[in-house]
Amino acid sequence: MERTNAMQQETMTLPIERKVIVKEQDKATEERHPNFIESNTQAITLKDLTEKNIIPTFSDNSLTISHQNFIGAVTKVANNVFGELTPVECRVSHPIIGRVPSAQHKKAYELLESEKTVFYQRMAFVCHVLDLAREINGQTVNLCIGGVRAYNEDKLYSRRSPMKFKVFVGWQVKVCSNLMLTCDGNSGSIECMTEADIMQKTLELYNGFEPRMDETLQRLENLHDTPISEELFCKIIGRMRLYQALPTNTQKELPPLTLGDSTVNAMVKNYVTNDNFGKRIGQDITCWNFLQLANEAVKQTYIDKFLDRNQNCTDFSMGIQKAIEGTDTEGYSWFIN
Repeated sequence: MERTNAMQQETMTLPIERKVIVKEQDKATEERHPNFIESNTQAITLKDLTEKNIIPTFSDNSLTISHQNFIGAVTKVANNVFGELTPVECRVSHPIIGRVPSAQHKKAYELLESEKTVFYQRMAFVCHVLDLAREINGQTVNLCIGGVRAYNEDKLYSRRSPMKFKVFVGWQVKVCSNLMLTCDGNSGSIECMTEADIMQKTLELYNGFEPRMDETLQRLENLHDTPISEELFCKIIGRMRLYQALPTNTQKELPPLTLGDSTVNAMVKNYVTNDNFGKRIGQDITCWNFLQLANEAVKQTYIDKFLDRNQNCTDFSMGIQKAIEGTDTEGYSWFIN
């Protein structure tokens, strides 16, 4: 509570353009409700996730930590650190479909709903902190928390062992639900045996991010100050494609880039068609636009790879900014020369 109060007091000292925004919701945006991830995922309510899905076990029949319990552990910590949260938005993929033993001899079309079983191998969720919204480069952004779980990363074929989770906190652009993750807001893969382990590691992540969250916002905002001409954009895109074909040893000498050809192609399409961040007649885009074009493209990534690629978009965009400004020391200049 003391931490939350201190954070609210700090917010009151922010410049006027970055104070908490209180205004009527944009109805068109609400109706469109852009997803934070798309790919082959589908939406599911927390209630359905809890009531209509089985919980897989290890080979010794000991329970895994369920998706809903993972969500509960993360949101409980987030509520204590940051304050009240919006309802959880949850996306799942890779369903594992089964049936109850009494229906083992039935044909598929004869199965009753009560005789079907399912659990989803991969799950991602997000929710916003209600009282933490800012405006950055003309767009509303919200502080967003969430997590990712993929059973395919756990050794379910053996006895109970540590399970892998990913937790994140960062800023999200409201108009498109693009996440903007930085390394200090992404836990990476954490191994936990209990919900208490999840809560402890989540708390460590949030406590490390909270003191720097406005500094992170400022760094993202500064991306708008660096223009990228169409010629330079084409050069960067070409180098991104070339990177994928380089020998492994050569790639290791350059900054990491996890965005494949399909993502790069989507960025190019968005550059031409995206109303919010694409090109406009007589205007250059900026590194901020470049970041959003990349973030929009990685929404087609599978859930288990989504966070790492999303963070890579932020790292890459900030690296390109340094290369353009002549302050690069990490090798990003290769992408613009």
